[in-house]
Amino acid sequence: MKTHLANQGKVVDSHKRSADGAPWTLKEKLLLGMTMQQYIVQAVRNPFNWILALIFAVGLPLIAGRFFFGLNWVTHSSNDYPWGLFLGFGLFAMVPLSASGFMLGTTVEIFGRHDFRPIERLALLNGLLGYLFAVIYLLVDLGQPWRLPYPMVVSFGPAAVLFLVAWHVATYLSVQVAEVSSSFFEWIGWPAAKKFIREITVGLTVSGIILSTLHQGALGALFTYAPGKVHPLWYSASFQWLFFFVSAIPAGLCMVIAVSTIARKTMAWRCDEEFKTNLDKLTISLAKGASMGLVTYFTIKTIGIAHDNEWGYLATGWGAWYMVEMVFGVLLPIAIFAWAIRNRSASLARVGAFLTVAGIVLNRLNTALITFNWRLYQEIPHWREVIISLTIFAIYIVTYRFILYRLPILFEWKEEKVLVPETVAAAVRSNEKYQGAPEPVATYRTTD
Repeated sequence: MKTHLANQGKVVDSHKRSADGAPWTLKEKLLLGMTMQQYIVQAVRNPFNWILALIFAVGLPLIAGRFFFGLNWVTHSSNDYPWGLFLGFGLFAMVPLSASGFMLGTTVEIFGRHDFRPIERLALLNGLLGYLFAVIYLLVDLGQPWRLPYPMVVSFGPAAVLFLVAWHVATYLSVQVAEVSSSFFEWIGWPAAKKFIREITVGLTVSGIILSTLHQGALGALFTYAPGKVHPLWYSASFQWLFFFVSAIPAGLCMVIAVSTIARKTMAWRCDEEFKTNLDKLTISLAKGASMGLVTYFTIKTIGIAHDNEWGYLATGWGAWYMVEMVFGVLLPIAIFAWAIRNRSASLARVGAFLTVAGIVLNRLNTALITFNWRLYQEIPHWREVIISLTIFAIYIVTYRFILYRLPILFEWKEEKVLVPETVAAAVRSNEKYQGAPEPVATYRTTD
């Protein structure tokens, strides 16, 4: 893409070309203003695309094989270890990393912090795609995706936590689609639809707060179905739901920092000046929120151990592994954030954010897979399961990149100025009082 732009390539950021004023066609928008040949050439020149192609060449047939041969062909899942990478990473890790949507939406739309608007849409998109691919991981694990509506609509189980999680995720995913759709309506040129979404934004945001906060905790409550199976350092019947909910706050904020950093580095041509200018300042602000979330999470984890009196486990091998997670995933990021905030270092804050994201993923894998049935044998994921998980994540990256290249997420869409009548004669002036009076002159204003 850089080569294309260096050769006077055009950037699609409005409905009309800047050169001749002719409107972009849908095909031209999809191809980023290039011809098909130019688009293929720039795609082939990107070495990352070759890595993705290799992953897809190996992984896509394995995904098809999972549905043809069954789950046993790709995993070691059993009654002892029911949750592998598809859920341990795809669901339990992707969902907290997608908490950015409701947090940034709340910050901007409810609390009026409009200084966060340059990254609001990125946070909403991150939330949408994270939840969408968490559902895809879940469908690959369950199989028979055409049967998904059955336990949600036909076989009701309102007392089950899984029933609660399923409905919350499905409903919240619909809310996120509506929130992100305003960017699509700008890009496709449907101002009336965008106006409608803006009118219900507050309602969507409030719905997102309610739905997201409930199921973040409900994911943790799932583990209360199996008391004694998860190692006590990662499990507390009284605090398990709180562990998952509180840890989702720094996870979502740090994921926005991580994604915005990658976007600015790899697609700077797509970021407008407002995004670039404000990103460092906003990164520091997000780091402040993430650090407070991490401190709260560490405090609650400590209280959980004290409440259940599990201090003795810290002197064991599992205790050493627990300290690795807490030191590198929680305490070290807290220290890095403190230094970064004090010295206004956005680069250092980004290091802390990436460590936090890795720490959250490790925590979910520890809880759902590594320390599950810790008194039994240690389960190692099947190689096909690893490749399929990597392939789905590669599809997630491709989808993310496809949307960021086109929709106004990292940049502001240049709306066409239109003339709107400010005053119009309401009726024919038949009264003698107005006979002979000059006709009123309609005034106009320009709106986006």
